[in-house]
Amino acid sequence: MEDQTLQCKDCAQNFTFTVREQEFFAEKGFTNKPQRCRDCRQQRKASGGGGGGGYDRAERPSFDAVCAACGQATTVPFKPRGDRPVYCRTCYAANAPAPSYR
Repeated sequence: MEDQTLQCKDCAQNFTFTVREQEFFAEKGFTNKPQRCRDCRQQRKASGGGGGGGYDRAERPSFDAVCAACGQATTVPFKPRGDRPVYCRTCYAANAPAPSYR
């Protein structure tokens, strides 16, 4: 391995992906190279960006619904279609199927 020069996708500046960083990525099982320089990664992290399917938590869509079990008004992160029951957090947790581990 040797140091690699990459270009940040946010600021377009070149940055070095060091051998030590490459080893760290390999230990963690990361297969992709970093796309942002350290400054842009820190700025993005501080602003709460990244992850979450493209939405910040504050702007994640939510839809009003009525819980099929208790009748309480709730919000859900998907648009209810009407052909399946929608539950509030409490009722969902009580009715959720147990995870199957094989």
